Amino acid sequence: MASLSLRNIRKRFGKTAVLSGIDLDVADGEFAVIVGPSGCGKSTLLRTIAGLEEIDEGTVRIGEQDVTGFPPSKRGIAMVFQSYALYPHMTVYENMSFGMKIAGASAEEIDRAVRATAQTLGLTALLDRKPKELSGGERQRAAIGRATVRRPSLFLFDEPLSNLDASLRVRMRHEFSRLHETLETTMIYVTHDQVEAMTLADRIVVLREGCVEQIGSPHDLYHYPANRFVAGFIGSPSMNFLAGSVLESGSTKTVVRLANGATIQVNAGSERLSPGSPVTLGIRPEHVATRGDHNFVETTVTLVEPLGSHSYVYLEISGADASLIIRAPGDFRGMKGDRLTVVFPVDACHLFGEDGKGLRQTPTKNKMAKQGDS
Repeated sequence: MASLSLRNIRKRFGKTAVLSGIDLDVADGEFAVIVGPSGCGKSTLLRTIAGLEEIDEGTVRIGEQDVTGFPPSKRGIAMVFQSYALYPHMTVYENMSFGMKIAGASAEEIDRAVRATAQTLGLTALLDRKPKELSGGERQRAAIGRATVRRPSLFLFDEPLSNLDASLRVRMRHEFSRLHETLETTMIYVTHDQVEAMTLADRIVVLREGCVEQIGSPHDLYHYPANRFVAGFIGSPSMNFLAGSVLESGSTKTVVRLANGATIQVNAGSERLSPGSPVTLGIRPEHVATRGDHNFVETTVTLVEPLGSHSYVYLEISGADASLIIRAPGDFRGMKGDRLTVVFPVDACHLFGEDGKGLRQTPTKNKMAKQGDS
């Protein structure tokens, strides 16, 4: 195993800055996920770690060694690509053993490593098959096996599940978690899917336009987003945002007036906020309630999406630019045109200043407890 340290990583393609001074530390044995929208630089960042892209500025350290100028073969890494990149004329066994053969390992050592890895990944019965005889999930496991068999110090995964259907992606997420526990190896995983990031990561790195927006555990990014971008990117459906202005604010509490006249108390604030300051209030669909003591908001139902176990309800609020989405029970019986009073629980509300930065919330003992109950 090995740690990873990136300092001031910069990369341009022509006049376009793709990475703009990335600093990142990944601990030995950690599972880090790099996430962000298409074009944010996450795959380029992974390729710079692998040595497949030369950086314009900065340093890459794996363990105690500066590998900035090293070719990929000398970095002690293994990379699994979105396209699997299996040799079509080779069997699974031959694909998995190829790297060790090139490295000059003995036939006995290769066979022992391949069969042990195949056992771990459930590939033993597939060793004699060629890629065209495998399903998408089996090809992905074979690609992982080829990378795993050499026991690298660092694993890199570039959107490895994006070619699979939804149900298979769920199963493969379990495989990745199990693999990380079994190998106890440092893994860096790139995806645009924030659900993958939340379910797999020890820590998540959120990128936007070549810059790090926030690094933290899934819990921290969900409950304490650093800014409006992270708040909207993490969570599905994304957080609701409502424009408002400050009525009063202290270091731990702010009262906001929404465009429809509703007043909302938020357990976050800053003494630098003066009355009348524009702010954005955020609340996740799963945290909007229909019962409570205060923070009432009057709405009108515009659409109901029943999904069995729960329903997503779209609500119109006077003065708001977009619909408010709430997660309601599966037996929700509201219809288009119905009036519905919803409640924004104090501890579930987020507040963002005019610059988009989040104002740190004040945790309470029962934070988030049963706030989605309807």
